[in-house]
Amino acid sequence: MAPPPKVLMVAEKPSIALSIATELSGGHMYTRKGSTEVHEFDGSFRGFHVQYKVTSVIGHVFSVDFPAPYQDWTATDPLDLFQAPIRKAEANPKAHICRHLSQEARGCGYLVLWLDCDREGENICFEVIESTGFHVNEERRRVYRARFSSVTQKDILLAMHNLVEPNRHEALAVDTRQEIDLKVGVAFTRFQTSYFQGRYGNLDSRVISYGPCQTPTLGFCVQRYFQINTFKPEKFWALHPFIIKSGYELQLEWERKKLFDKDVAIMFQKLVMEDRIAKVTEISEKQDIKSRPSGLNTVNLLKVASSALGLGPQVAMQNAERLYTRGFISYPRTESTSYPSSFDFKGVLGELAKNPTWGNYVQRLVADGYHKPRLGTDAGDHPPITPMRSATEDMLEHDAWRLYEYVCQHFIGTVSPDCKYVRTMVEFSIGGESFHCVGHHVTVKGFTTVMPWLAVHEKNLPQFIKGEKIEILKVDLFEGSTTPPDFLTESDLISLMEKNGIGTDASIPVHISNICERNFVQVQAGRKLVPTALGITLIRGYQCIDPDLCLPDIRSFIEQQITLVAKGQADHIRVVQHVLQQFMQKYCYFVKQIENMNALFEAQFSPLADSGRNFSKCGKCLRYMKYISTQPSRLYCNTCEEVYYLPQKGTIKLYKELTCPLDNFELLIFSMAGPEAKSFPLCPYCYNSPPFEGIDTLFGAVKTGGSSKLGKGAGMPCFLCPHPTCRHSMIAQGVCACPECSGTLVLDPVSAPKWRLYCNTCNCLVFLPQGAHRISTTRDRCPECDSTIIEVDFNRIQHHWRMELHCTVAAFFVMSCFIRLWR
Repeated sequence: MAPPPKVLMVAEKPSIALSIATELSGGHMYTRKGSTEVHEFDGSFRGFHVQYKVTSVIGHVFSVDFPAPYQDWTATDPLDLFQAPIRKAEANPKAHICRHLSQEARGCGYLVLWLDCDREGENICFEVIESTGFHVNEERRRVYRARFSSVTQKDILLAMHNLVEPNRHEALAVDTRQEIDLKVGVAFTRFQTSYFQGRYGNLDSRVISYGPCQTPTLGFCVQRYFQINTFKPEKFWALHPFIIKSGYELQLEWERKKLFDKDVAIMFQKLVMEDRIAKVTEISEKQDIKSRPSGLNTVNLLKVASSALGLGPQVAMQNAERLYTRGFISYPRTESTSYPSSFDFKGVLGELAKNPTWGNYVQRLVADGYHKPRLGTDAGDHPPITPMRSATEDMLEHDAWRLYEYVCQHFIGTVSPDCKYVRTMVEFSIGGESFHCVGHHVTVKGFTTVMPWLAVHEKNLPQFIKGEKIEILKVDLFEGSTTPPDFLTESDLISLMEKNGIGTDASIPVHISNICERNFVQVQAGRKLVPTALGITLIRGYQCIDPDLCLPDIRSFIEQQITLVAKGQADHIRVVQHVLQQFMQKYCYFVKQIENMNALFEAQFSPLADSGRNFSKCGKCLRYMKYISTQPSRLYCNTCEEVYYLPQKGTIKLYKELTCPLDNFELLIFSMAGPEAKSFPLCPYCYNSPPFEGIDTLFGAVKTGGSSKLGKGAGMPCFLCPHPTCRHSMIAQGVCACPECSGTLVLDPVSAPKWRLYCNTCNCLVFLPQGAHRISTTRDRCPECDSTIIEVDFNRIQHHWRMELHCTVAAFFVMSCFIRLWR
């Protein structure tokens, strides 16, 4: 009997794969380990018996970058990047996802893709198809796409019964954006960073980056800064008469609101004070409604998370994604605020009725009859963000609970009655001037019961009669000044980005995070975004050379073109060529006019020669170089006018005034952060110009767009150097192979008195006998395992040991030592 056909199903995350397999198998499945877990079970597919295999990727399978020849900053003109080829490489080679997918696809006749249902997910669909060897529309091996908005049993089963084909156009739209952003961003970033970091010492930024989305985002923040700085306050005056009615003291509001001429304001004050009688001229009552909210989309969720919950956009999205993968909410990336007509409101409300926090309210709401949400915007992607199952505070982390709580409150609010209230306005005439007071009386709380922060505040007025005259208690002349706008909050910035078409619901948090991480803005109290000197100078520079580079118009146009690609109405190759041609022209003009921006940098930042402190000697001129600690930390030789970049995020000091035997530069010791972190020697010259090519860049060489700031082979400390004669190299200081990876265990030269070996590739540490006065490597090797013999001095006079080490790998790390005394 022939074995049943096999169906491979691939999700975007392991947790979603587990949920899908659990729901489809009823929990009766076999799980085995792989690069990601594989869940196997039998079932039916398209009416016949099959064997299912459900696994996952971990986000994108591939990442886009330039080929190796274009990675070297020093050897490649940034202008060449606009026409350079690009390549797709495995996004996380250590995860072996490509090999995993290829192996699992063998013998499978069907591929069902359960990637997130947005453009990025569609793009990953085709990455999975490529990795598995399937082809769309192939008769022998069919490919299907599952479309779902939550990982509940109902949505999973519905998606399985309504499989479609993956959308090639949406996948190409993502390819279009990736290529444009990579080439434009890296070209401008490399030029800017190389040009300015080589001139100024107190530029506190490892990368002076440019991005077609990132830079207009920064532009909004700097524009608000300019508005605040150029604002000129202006004094104004307003009349505030007070009356007493039925024991209530009421302040009346002036119809003119305020005047900017003090003399005129004083004149009106005298008229009112001379009259001293407020006559009731009109009383009006109006039934008003505060409408319940429409559905919750990503942008509105991010705005509320920042303004009300104090969560930055990226943190908010991370928590929302975790809630989604655990099945608590629907897919959190959506532009829609309108629910489809088929949406199961009763099912969701039934789930929330079990919740101890708002269950009683929901039960009453269902009994009285819930209301359909207001019509919103249907973007054609996913329904609004909705709670899918009940959770309590002790089931979730603190921030996740607060976000989940808001999603639930918002959803319940959308199906609750509108808030209704009576608005009463009483109008007065005093000395020919008109005044009024307003009262509110809530008749139906509606959705504000569950969203109390949106409640209409009650303000009760005493009873007035038309024509009634009331004596004025006093008339204040209020003096105030106009105030500048405040710095943009994250919520304000998100609104501006959405309005101007900058970024997508998925990328908006990333762009905001980037301008913060790159020290262009700082997040201050109230989640306000205050531009730094670097951020301000950059935007001013773009404005004086080519304002288009920091305005949202070009990016908005690009997004429109990408949308046409997604709809199949534009060719993605033509769109890429057209946009890159525009930016290439702008880049050439920018390079020619860079001195205009440099003049602004000169006014703001200190030259390298005036920065830093004397630190170590240059091997070329034998004069002291200056250590510049601001990011990126580096050494600068004023005589040779050379810059030597150093590893980042650690501490640096001289290494016993030793010099490199290859180039005579004084050696340094770099200590990484953390109690168990590595300390290693390095030569500033070798680190920037390695004596050997082909060494991977490690330990903080600045990267952007996958391209090293220091150039090909840069960033090589001594413990990676294979030089055969240098006594500080890996050849001299290496002891034996690492038992956990393919690296080498190297003696930590400054770890006394807790001597240790560390791996020059992974985080493996091996502690040596404690209390030794000195430990050093020898030229001798163990005849059994070929590990280097090390000498251990416990006492300067008597106790001198030699120790041979060899290592084996079992369940745990095992080291055996052979020690013999010698004098």
